[in-house]
Order: sequence, then structure tokens, then C-alpha cells
Amino acid sequence: MNAMFPEYLRIPEAEIGLGQPVRVIVKGDMASVGQAVAEAMFWEIEEADRQGRGATLIVPVGPVDQYPMLAQKINQSRLSCRETAFIMMDEYLAEDDRWIAEEHPLSFRGYLNRLFYQRLDPALAPLPENRVVPDPSHPVRVADFIAARGGVDACFGGIGINGHLAFNEPPAPGETCSVKEFAARPTRVLSLTRETRTINSVTVGGELSVIPKRAVTVGMKEILAARRLRFYCNRPWQSAVVRRALHGSITPECPASLLRTHPDVVLTIAEYVAATPEIRLR
Repeated sequence: MNAMFPEYLRIPEAEIGLGQPVRVIVKGDMASVGQAVAEAMFWEIEEADRQGRGATLIVPVGPVDQYPMLAQKINQSRLSCRETAFIMMDEYLAEDDRWIAEEHPLSFRGYLNRLFYQRLDPALAPLPENRVVPDPSHPVRVADFIAARGGVDACFGGIGINGHLAFNEPPAPGETCSVKEFAARPTRVLSLTRETRTINSVTVGGELSVIPKRAVTVGMKEILAARRLRFYCNRPWQSAVVRRALHGSITPECPASLLRTHPDVVLTIAEYVAATPEIRLR
């Protein structure tokens, strides 16, 4: 690869994560990554149940394939999730900084309800108070809820094209922020970067105008405080950002690089994400 490009882009599949405090697992395809998420979530719920308590999980809508699989696995095993807390990572906001309607086709709340909660046997489903969505009017409620639960067992999620975790976007151009300061950013309302909105528009035919400009997100503080971090990448465009996160500088400019500051992180990626990115015109 041309020397003008970052060194981390040259890292071959067999060396991804080598020498870094992140365990990397390579799966065959998108479906197998989804299955891996479902199995990891199920393990957390089952393990907490063995301890006589409900698990506390931070969960994403992106990746998304795991939820029907997880619902089926819970129903078949008759594993109760009534006391399991599912804290959604984020949600889009309307122009008045309130949640977009649950009926909106891009609502994360709506997706989780349709593809997970409503597919569970009602006798096994989490209690309403354990289905937590960050409140844009009172973001601190997430931290209060976590504290009352004794902390987060595991945080699940993906990595954005600019390295964001949840919707924790890199600092704005000209903004100064240390790693320590960025790691301490709490649950909050923020504006989404154009990069995030553009890549998210790919799932709706590339129409940027329909992607909301604002969101509420669980903070880096809550994510990095979880006991275990389990992140997943199943999109071809994540090949480069995965390498930057694991082998570039640890910096707020790539929020996912802060995963390397945590003691228990597993990153599961599809084989096409593991493939060395090709920098050329096509």
C-alpha cells in the first residue's frame, strides 16, 4: 500500500489486534456475527440468572440481526428476562429534541419493540421499568439507573465510520479534548456529524435528508464503566476503522480507540471486515 496512507491500513487479517489489549474474533459473514451477538447476550442473561439476579446490559440497534435470534433462544430455553435491564444505547431525536415517534421507520425504540420485546413470551419479557431509553430531558437518569443496579454487566455495540461508539461523536473541528475528558463524557443530547448521517443514509437508499440531525446517547463514561465490552462489526466499510481503532493512536478523534483502555474487550468482526482494505479507484 502507498506510504502516503496510514500504517494501520496495511495490517493483514492475521495481525488484526496483535499486541493490543482487545481480543479479536473473525466470523464468516453477517449472519454469523448476528448469531455471536445473540449468544453473548444470552450468556450474560443466563449467567446473572445463575447468580440470582437480573443482568444489566447496554444494547444497540446496530448491529440489529441478533434480536430475533435472541428472542427465539430465550423462548425456547424458557429463560426469564423479567429482571434483566436493557439500556438502549441511543435514539434519534426530532427537531424539538424529543424522541422521534416510535412509529417512525428509523426509531430504535420501535425496532427493539417489534423485533425483540414483542417476540418474547410475555411471561419471560423484561418488565417495563427495565426497558430503559436515554431520556433527552433528563439524561442523568441513565447513570442513576445504572448506579441503582450496581453497574453494567456488559455493553454491546458497533463502531461508526468515524469511530464513534453509540453516538459519541469525535470532537468537532477545532475543539480540544483530552482522552481523559472524552472518556468522562456522560449520557447527553448532541448533534450528529455529517459522516454519521451520511453512512446511516446508506440503509435508506442514500437519502441524507431523512436522517435526523440530533440524538441522545449513552455516554463514553457509562460505556467504559461496564464490566465487559462486546463490540461487533459486520459492514464492509468498517475494515479501515477497525484497524484505526486497534492500531492507530488512542484519541477522541477515533472514539473506538478508547476500547483499548478497558480490561475486558472482545471485538467480533466478519471476514470481509478483517480483509485488508483496498485503496484504489473502482
